[in-house]
Amino acid sequence: FANIVLADEINRAPAKTQSALLEAMQESQVTIEGETHRLPSPFMVLATQNPVEQEGVYVLPEAQVDRFLFRVLLGYPTFDEERRVLQTWNTTPPPVGVVLSPALIESASEAAERVHVAPTLIDWIVRLVQATRTHPAVRLGASPRASLALLRCAKARAFILGRDMVLPDDVKELVRHVFNHRILLAPEAELDQIRVEDVIAECLAQSPYDREP
Repeated sequence: FANIVLADEINRAPAKTQSALLEAMQESQVTIEGETHRLPSPFMVLATQNPVEQEGVYVLPEAQVDRFLFRVLLGYPTFDEERRVLQTWNTTPPPVGVVLSPALIESASEAAERVHVAPTLIDWIVRLVQATRTHPAVRLGASPRASLALLRCAKARAFILGRDMVLPDDVKELVRHVFNHRILLAPEAELDQIRVEDVIAECLAQSPYDREP
């Protein structure tokens, strides 16, 4: 019961835990011994995930994965980043102060939803999503939740950058992060070492933005 919940190594949690977390993420509530409790607003789940090659991990249900807005892929740190880790690991971090209140976050979210999106941009988002479903290397394409997520994220990016309308660059900048965990490759594509990132790039190339209605 917090505004922000961090689940570390989420794919080590057993099925019952995943089911409970799915209810929280989808319904903004938890059920304990038949009694339902509403979660605070705003509510956000952040999670880290171990590589599937490691032992003791569970495959997350597709329905749960689809509830995450982004998946950010982290590789090894650069030389300077890793040196900073060594230099600062045993130092006391500076005190953390309040930056935003829940009320201000909700107000900003409502303002972001009012950002204008041209009909041609909405059509482009739909074409990109549908292109993932017909790509020959894909077993399961992006869901309707992906198109809605891309639309809302593009609005949020435009709002953060001080604009009252979405531009094509907002969609291009975010599509990889919104799609990469929602696309499942066919087994033969994985054997050919095709990556989800390659599929998304091909969908962008094959479905360019058309300003004409």
